[in-house]
Amino acid sequence: MAKLRDFKRLRDNWLKDPAVKREYDALKAEFQIAEEILKARLKAHLTQAELAEKVGTKATAISRLESLNYGKASISMLKKVANALNCDLQVRLVPKTR
Repeated sequence: MAKLRDFKRLRDNWLKDPAVKREYDALKAEFQIAEEILKARLKAHLTQAELAEKVGTKATAISRLESLNYGKASISMLKKVANALNCDLQVRLVPKTR
């Protein structure tokens, strides 16, 4: 989990810049997807290759899902990943705060 802590520390530092914060907010959903998959995979003690095998895909596909700029995850693929990680996939629409 050290890599995740390092990422969070780096992210928090970047977000101090207003321009970076605006871009981050615009891509927040993609970042959340990548972070959730990474957290669940690490909690399950799986490598990308091991998760890929459970999903029935290649490690590069898992790497793309965990990439912060991929943004093309299908619901079908997310369901497969969630199932392989013994998780439920939840999608929520949350009112924006002003």
